[in-house]
Amino acid sequence: KEQEEAVKKIQEERIEQMREEINKINHAKQLQMYLDELEGLVGLKEVKKEIESLINLIKVKKMRESYHMPSMEISYHMVFTGNPGTGKTTVARLVAKIYKELGILSKGHLVEVDRAGLVAGYIGQTAIKVKEVVEKALGGVLFIDEAYALTNKNDVNDFGGEAIDTLVKMMEDYRNDLVIIVAGYKEEMDEFLKANTGLISRFNKFIHFEDYTDEEMMEILKGFLDKSGLEMEEDGEKELKRALKEMDAQSRFLFGNGRGMRNTFESILGKQANRIVNLELPTEKELKNIILEDVMGIL
Repeated sequence: KEQEEAVKKIQEERIEQMREEINKINHAKQLQMYLDELEGLVGLKEVKKEIESLINLIKVKKMRESYHMPSMEISYHMVFTGNPGTGKTTVARLVAKIYKELGILSKGHLVEVDRAGLVAGYIGQTAIKVKEVVEKALGGVLFIDEAYALTNKNDVNDFGGEAIDTLVKMMEDYRNDLVIIVAGYKEEMDEFLKANTGLISRFNKFIHFEDYTDEEMMEILKGFLDKSGLEMEEDGEKELKRALKEMDAQSRFLFGNGRGMRNTFESILGKQANRIVNLELPTEKELKNIILEDVMGIL
């Protein structure tokens, strides 16, 4: 009987430990703040769903560990695909912070690089460059934009392959406190992952970022306006919607999604300033208003 009670006590302690662990995650204010920030981003419905699914997986992993069950092997490295300006860097920065709150990373910062930040022009220098960048990213997320540029099949003297080899080795060496997110166009990223067998086994979480719709683009612009205490008159809004709708595919691609909308906002500010500066004593309403004249010809 004493043995049964001892076993029961151990089980109860484990259950309590699990409850505390999950309770800690569910009620972590900082974590919730980052999740709310993610949820507050315009669009990205599927992206949010994927991140939520990953967080739930991590929570279940911690539950299993509380029962001393075999640990689930989860790869935290990710591949982000999509066109420029679709929010990949913004989401990567939030993922770093979320991972920190979940105990996956010790610092939760983001280090962003591209090919130029990893590849050197002489033998042996690339490995040193990669190590320096990885060491800076330890405890956080290393975000490699346009990662496919590391594979240059047409140039036998290219050192991109050396960068990839070094990255794969360091991912293994620092697997407990480093997460790498690689980003770029979908087809090119598929080719990139085939460049080294070590990459395919480590990157098994793919998240695709869709282009923003016209409505989402206008919502992004409204966010910029709200933060600056500005209001756009209806005819100005209609003009921008019309211009967005009439953009052809090539122009839309070059526009750059959310990045293009930020540039549009800054151009609108410039035009409004040029107009306002000619008024002798502008009222608060005049300073606040964006009128049709301020948006004409912007897009």
